[in-house]
Amino acid sequence: QVQLVESGGGLVQSGGSLRLSCAASGRTFSSYVMGWFRQASGKEREFVATISWNGGSTYYADSVKGRFTIARDNAKNTVYLQMNSLKPEDTAVYYCAARFGTSVALVGYRYWGQGTQVTVSS
Repeated sequence: QVQLVESGGGLVQSGGSLRLSCAASGRTFSSYVMGWFRQASGKEREFVATISWNGGSTYYADSVKGRFTIARDNAKNTVYLQMNSLKPEDTAVYYCAARFGTSVALVGYRYWGQGTQVTVSS
C-alpha cells in the first residue's frame, strides 16, 4: 500500500506557473505508475498526465500538452507536475494517483492523494 500527499497548489494569475509535488510513502515507489488527475467544481474528474515507473515514458491530455510536464524522482519517492502558461480553465483540485505497473496508464489507479487546489485568475 502507498500513501500520497500532494502539495504546491495555490492561486496564480493567467499565464503563470506552479509546480505540484506528490510525496509517496513506502519503499517500492518505483513499482508504481504515477498519474495526475484534476476535478473542477461541478465536473467529473479527468486525466491530466501519467509517467512510467522509471520516467522513461509520459503521456498527457490534449488540453495540457505542451504546457504541463510530469516528472518523477524515485530516490525521493516524489512525482511532480510542472504547470506553465496556466489558464483559468485549469482551475481545479489536482490529485496524484498510483497503480502497480510499468507503463503509462490513463485508468486503473488504486491509490489517491487528498488533492491540492489550483486556482488560476484571469
